[in-house]
Amino acid sequence: MMQPQQPYTGQIFQPTQAYTPSTPQSFYGNNFEDEPPLLEELGINFDHIWQKTLTVLHPLKVADGSIMNETDLAGPMVFCLAFGATLLLAGKIQFGYVYGISAIGCLGMFCLLNLMSMTGVSFGCVASVLGYCLLPMILLSSFAVVFSLQGMVGVILTAGIIGWCSFSASKIFISALAMEGQQLLVAYPCALLYGVFALISIF
Repeated sequence: MMQPQQPYTGQIFQPTQAYTPSTPQSFYGNNFEDEPPLLEELGINFDHIWQKTLTVLHPLKVADGSIMNETDLAGPMVFCLAFGATLLLAGKIQFGYVYGISAIGCLGMFCLLNLMSMTGVSFGCVASVLGYCLLPMILLSSFAVVFSLQGMVGVILTAGIIGWCSFSASKIFISALAMEGQQLLVAYPCALLYGVFALISIF
């Protein structure tokens, strides 16, 4: 049986507005000026990058453990890219080797430092420190663009750069992880890692 249809009364159904859209200011505060800068949200602090760079360039400077313990990968990525670029200027396309050796070296140092330290360390912190301490190696590869490093002067310069990198890295690890009296034990594997980078620069 068909139901009788209701007669049309001319009234249109109008739903009530249950949702009241809020202004963007309710999400972001009073205005957009209260928002933190984009670089701060991304974790990029140029002041800390500059302080870490100065710590690497000045091996005798005391490292600030609170800053060095941060996971900052912006500077290391730039330094790895600069190292590969200087090798490219010397006619060596070694970007894959640079990033591959960096990843393997960071993994090895991460395991080693977690075995040696009482507090433990994150993988990002290890990658950050080793990447920043690659800066003297960029100077060596820049020197190799103009001059040959296969003579006696090149060997002496390369040994000095390796010592510079490993001493800076071990100094930062010691201050960040409170590993007093173990700098030489940390500097040795760092020297092996930076020695591989030096071999790429020479040959």
